This record gives sequence, C-alpha cells and structure tokens, in this order.
Amino acid sequence: MTLTYKKVGVNVQNIKKSQKEIGRIIASTHNLQKNVRVKHGFGHYAGIVTVSDKITLAMHTDGVGTKVLIANMMKKYDTVGIDCIAMNVNDIICVGATPISFVDYIAANKNDKKIFSQITKGLVKGAKLAQVPIVGGETAIMPDLFAGKDFTFDLSGMVVGMLPKRKLVLGNSITRGDVIIGIKSSGLHSNGYSLARKVLLSKYSIKDKIKGIGSLGNALLTPTQIYVKPILEVIKKCKVHGLAHITGGSFTKLLRLKKIGYDLSNMPQIPPIMQLIEDKGVKNDEMYKTFNMGIGFCIIAPKDEASKINSIIKKHRLQSQEIGKITSNVGVFVNSKRIA
Repeated sequence: MTLTYKKVGVNVQNIKKSQKEIGRIIASTHNLQKNVRVKHGFGHYAGIVTVSDKITLAMHTDGVGTKVLIANMMKKYDTVGIDCIAMNVNDIICVGATPISFVDYIAANKNDKKIFSQITKGLVKGAKLAQVPIVGGETAIMPDLFAGKDFTFDLSGMVVGMLPKRKLVLGNSITRGDVIIGIKSSGLHSNGYSLARKVLLSKYSIKDKIKGIGSLGNALLTPTQIYVKPILEVIKKCKVHGLAHITGGSFTKLLRLKKIGYDLSNMPQIPPIMQLIEDKGVKNDEMYKTFNMGIGFCIIAPKDEASKINSIIKKHRLQSQEIGKITSNVGVFVNSKRIA
C-alpha cells in the first residue's frame, strides 16, 4: 500500500487552511499595544514586533511532535530537548534574528524526576549549541489528558530573538538567478514522524539493526541539527535574500518566502533512513513534500556570494552545496517535477 502524510492523519493542505483562519482571527490583536508595532505577523517563520527605532523582537514557538513517542519507546530522553531548542532557534534565524531567550513547556501524565532531569539536560545541551539562555518554563502534570499508565509527555518551547530593522530577512529580495544553497541535515530532524513511524514500525522493531542505518531507534532519535552559529555568521558577512528551515511541509515551505520559482535540480543523495521509508511504500514526490531529504536548511543568495557562504558553512564543520536556483516559473520543482 502506498502511504502518504494525509493517509496517516496529517493533511497538510487542511492544516494550512486552519492556520490561515487562525491568522485572520489573531490579526485583530495587532494594534492592542500602543508602544509596539507588529512588523510581521502570522505566516512566516517568526512574528516580528518593533519596540523602538533600535529594538526589533522576533518570536516563535514549536515542539518536538511525535518524536517524543520514539523517546518513550526507547526509554531515552536526553536528546529530545536538543530537538526542542533546534525547532525554535532554526526557525527564528530565518528572519535574521539572534536568539536571546528561551522558555520550555513539558506536559506529562505523571511526575518523574529522573525523566524530567534527562529532558532538561537535552534542553541545556541544545541551548549551549545555540547560545541561547533558558530563562524559565512550565511543567504541567495532567493525568486525565494523556492516556495509559506508562509515562507519556509532550515537549515544546518558545524563543525570543532580537535584530536591527535593517537586517530583516523576509524573502522579498529573492530574485531570478539567485542560487539556493542547502546545508546537510543530521537525519529526519523532528518532522514527518507520523508517517515515518507508520511505515517503519509496521516492518521493523525499534531495536532492529538495519544495514547502512544501524539501530532504528537510535536513527530515529538523532537530534535535529542546530544551524544558529553558521547562519548568523553568513548573515553578518554575506548578502542574503532568503532563509528557510526545512521542517513540516518540507520544500513546499520555500513558497512562504516569496511566490517565485524554486528549481531544486541538484539535491544530494537520499539519506539511508529516508531511502528506506521510500522503499517501504512512500512515493518520491511525497517524500520531498514531507521529509528534508538530506537538506535541513536553505540559504538563497546572489550567485557571486555562494563560494563565501559555503566556506563559512564548512568552517562550522557542516556540509553545504548549491542545490538549485531561482526561476520565474512559480512553484517548487525537484528534478523538474513540480511538488508545490
């Protein structure tokens, strides 16, 4: 049977419609604070408010998704905190902001000091990688909300970033002829797990060792790569037109930057874990709509900046390459096939 994200219960198109309606409703609050002006609201990677001529703040909230179920299955909780930090800071840098503070939210069916300690150690490790202080959070114990007697939880957070107004990167400068530079992902990151679990755990045990992948559980728990340091250096030293964290919706998300053509004709070899998912029943175009396919972050810039950008990425011990270019043919194309 061919599986899709929609068939396992995640209808991305319907979710976008819900998000659009939510954005319309919350827009009525944008003028409530007289001392703050909403620069950019719902629909990008972060909400942006101008506090004064010198201070612009960006905010974002995100979670780890159903990757927490893998942590429960493995009884291993010291990495999902890294994912929580990553999913927030990687989004907020997409508007050019430097993360300056973070708060977390852990909801669980019961108190378990040992597990909470492991989750927090992961949060701290991620925060150090992103150089963002954790200034607080909330732990909510809700036995009636989470089913089952075994420990169950959800993990999310919120980040605040700061930037000068002149450094905003919203994608409006993207133009035909720009190159798209992709930075390698560390694995599945924290998206598409409803589909990945359905495909893989119907064929394998979480403890199975698979050729080219190793322990399936460990592969699924590989933490999301944090891109803060290299991206902030790129913004500082290079001309950048757009930035995209490849998460939910995968490469279709590029269109949120600007309605223009994204021609991805030089993608890297599909990573083994994602190739396995495709081999077990997910069509190729669905893969590029759901998973990062080896590219966790995209930088869109003038072609003459590409060499300098790749050098900076390499200095931070990450791999990058030109994966495509900007065209006038509106949409997202992977190897000439339109996916959005």
